[in-house]
Amino acid sequence: MKDSEKEDVEVHATTLNDENTKLKKKKKVRSKDTDKRGVCYLSRIPPHMDHVKLRHILSQFGDIQRIFLASQDSAAQVPTKRSRDQVYSEGWVEFANKSIAKRVANMLNGEQIGGKKRSSFYYDLWNIKYLSKFKWDDLTEELALKKAIREQKLAVELSAAKRERDFYLSKVDQSRALSAIVERLKKKQKVQEDSGQVAKVIRHFPQTKPIAPAAKDPKPELSDDMLDAAFGGS
Repeated sequence: MKDSEKEDVEVHATTLNDENTKLKKKKKVRSKDTDKRGVCYLSRIPPHMDHVKLRHILSQFGDIQRIFLASQDSAAQVPTKRSRDQVYSEGWVEFANKSIAKRVANMLNGEQIGGKKRSSFYYDLWNIKYLSKFKWDDLTEELALKKAIREQKLAVELSAAKRERDFYLSKVDQSRALSAIVERLKKKQKVQEDSGQVAKVIRHFPQTKPIAPAAKDPKPELSDDMLDAAFGGS
């Protein structure tokens, strides 16, 4: 290998090492920053409450990093005046400082949300709890698991529905085939009746051949001498 090529390889290796070092430092910084954060759980989200409104209310108590609200199933949604409103069942809020998150949960839990009286959730109560030793990554893993389970359940339901559909279609095809046969027989019978040639159904039963009577053997005639000897005649 030439000296120039060796120098290029060494420069490239040095660059990779520098990049790996920077990535490790960033990961350490992120891990330290993540350890300082705290997550609060909201077991109930009032109607008409969304990410923006929730952040606006809670941000006055501390710096908020991320918010996730889980939407309810469409079948379980409560109808609202505004159909465009999304109904949420529960939520998670990540504060930049775990001590603030814990203090906010202890202070607000069970209290009235308040705000402006014309607000639709003015009289609703906070249902919030601080999750000790809970990280945002735990939430993402849990959500991914729930999504996989939901997709698997949906696949099973779709497979069962497909089998039922195929069975129903097969029965429909059989019914149509039988109906077509009956219609053809009716048309054929009508044509025969119109032409005056009604087909007479003749049934044939298998018969066994009669056994021929056996020829009678002539009986041997007894002589007079034998009769006299048998009955002691003179």
